Amino acid sequence: MATTTQQPPPPDGLVRGDDGLLRPAWAADGLMREYYDTEWGMPVRDEQGLFERLSLEAFQSGLSWATILRKRGNFRAAFAGFHPETVAAFGEDDVERLLTDAGIIRNRAKIRATINNAAATIALRAEGGLPEFIWSFQPEATPAPTTIAEVPTTSPESIALSKALRKKGFSFVGPTTMFALMEAVGIVDTHLVDSHRRGTSGVWT
Repeated sequence: MATTTQQPPPPDGLVRGDDGLLRPAWAADGLMREYYDTEWGMPVRDEQGLFERLSLEAFQSGLSWATILRKRGNFRAAFAGFHPETVAAFGEDDVERLLTDAGIIRNRAKIRATINNAAATIALRAEGGLPEFIWSFQPEATPAPTTIAEVPTTSPESIALSKALRKKGFSFVGPTTMFALMEAVGIVDTHLVDSHRRGTSGVWT
């Protein structure tokens, strides 16, 4: 009589998908799974890409990332693809327009911060640019969490990055938000050790 070999239960904090791959529970299904498998933790080193992610992380503050991801297309349309020069030129009429746009997060302070941060991004070009600035805070080692509980929410580098960006005129760039940015763009790898995505960025071996 044939026997069926059962796979061992996944480690704490991970779930096994219908494809047999291990992912954290937050990335088990739908749009979040696609984002986790294709984007999260992969290196972003261009100015516009980093400005977009910096902006979206600021809008995410106090909300779930799934909410932001579902609205990302709307955000890109509302903020001209996060083109720094275009966003930096937004005026009061644009602020009011954005406050009536149900497709994004209608928060006046975050909208103003995005416009302000676009101008700060342009100003940073004189010192090498936003990508060079942000990536200069890459740590010497990355965390190696085996459970969700072991994933940090800040680091000495994210605290330093937050302070440095504020000195350059950026806002909504707190240490927790900056650590989330560092995770999202590959500066640190916080994929759980047993996740199928661990080490796939090429930044950390």
